Amino acid sequence: MVELLRAASLQEVPHGFAGRGGGVSTGVHAGLNVGLGSEDERDAILRNRDLARDALLPGATLVTARQVHSPDVVTVTGPIAEADRPAADAMVTDRPGLVLGILTADCVPILLADREAGVVGAAHAGWKGAMAGVTDRSVAAMEKLGARRDRIVAAIGPCIGRASYEVTLDFARSFEEQDGENSRFFTAGREGHCQFDIAAYVAARIAGAGVERIEMLDQDTYSQPERFFSYRRACHLGEPSYGRQISMIAVR
Repeated sequence: MVELLRAASLQEVPHGFAGRGGGVSTGVHAGLNVGLGSEDERDAILRNRDLARDALLPGATLVTARQVHSPDVVTVTGPIAEADRPAADAMVTDRPGLVLGILTADCVPILLADREAGVVGAAHAGWKGAMAGVTDRSVAAMEKLGARRDRIVAAIGPCIGRASYEVTLDFARSFEEQDGENSRFFTAGREGHCQFDIAAYVAARIAGAGVERIEMLDQDTYSQPERFFSYRRACHLGEPSYGRQISMIAVR
């Protein structure tokens, strides 16, 4: 059974944050691995993508991008073949029947919707994309389709939590140089390191773009191996590959 976590703020909008539960993959990818870039069996990945889509909107068309840790956003107007997936880290649409899917394995998945305008968006925010403004550009792209910033609702799904995300002081300094107030997203860690609350940073960026309603599911991917895939956990365990989970949203 595919489990989809829902955001209370998006209940009227078809959406869901999937974990690794369900699916047909085995081994280190066991469960609902949807990552075409993983070392998993291709047939299993494609079957998992179908299962995820059908758990949300049976018979709809799943659209994903070739994520490259950029701030780039594409406006989706129809189905996109796998071979033609654009290099981008966010998508927006106002077309019913299309399911926008973002893949993550510690990075931050963001689902956005303006119900009244019938416009939705999905964004993948690793630290590079978040810092470069992928959420700002997502909101702007939704606005071009008729959404209003004061009506957009955002939900931040499962991602690596502050307690699990150790970074260097130099890493933190780069954020503080961008904006001195970013120091609030870092707390003391072991010598030469600190802990980064990337979900809170992303939420602040979304709020800074004019979005007033932001919900955080507060689920740490690293510390829940039975529920979520995690790139950092796989690296720490010396595993040869890792799975990706999917977060989806569509226009009703």
